[in-house]
Amino acid sequence: MRLFAAVLPPAHPLGQLAAEVGRLKQLPDAERLRWTGHDGWHFTLAFYGEVPADVLDELHERLGRAARRHAPYELRIAGGGRFGDRVVWAGADGDRPAMRHLADAVEAAGRRAGLRMGEHRPYTPHLTLARNRSGRLDLVPYTAALADFESGVWRVEEIALMRSHPPAPGVPGSQPHYEPVARWPLGG
Repeated sequence: MRLFAAVLPPAHPLGQLAAEVGRLKQLPDAERLRWTGHDGWHFTLAFYGEVPADVLDELHERLGRAARRHAPYELRIAGGGRFGDRVVWAGADGDRPAMRHLADAVEAAGRRAGLRMGEHRPYTPHLTLARNRSGRLDLVPYTAALADFESGVWRVEEIALMRSHPPAPGVPGSQPHYEPVARWPLGG
């Protein structure tokens, strides 16, 4: 299974973000972007890739341990940014140090379970909103439009292990599909 650990925002902040994305889609050239679906909005903490079945129990145990060692914290979806001219994303505000420590812990859980995690990079909490699908496109207007966006605050109380299903091959506009396979309460 292709897996990752994530924080899943609740419905109210996601609804506020959906309204903001509706405004972004009115900007010039918005149709040139591939917009992610509402059900794909999450804060990835660590990406594990293909996880063999014989590692899954160990990963579950280590993620549970990591969750118990981290207290719940407050977060909101706020602002935004871009990765070059490829991706537009919404950011996070609140207890970002707690989120970074949680991301480090769930990445370490994957390593300790025997997964090859690749290069460790500084954590940038983000929700992917759109991907550029048509070559050069200036994404600055999208990030500028997101600059003052803030959702309501919520309390992050759990992490989820998510399964990623790839887009349907040969189906234009098909999006990946994500489903939670396990959840652990923070501080539990």
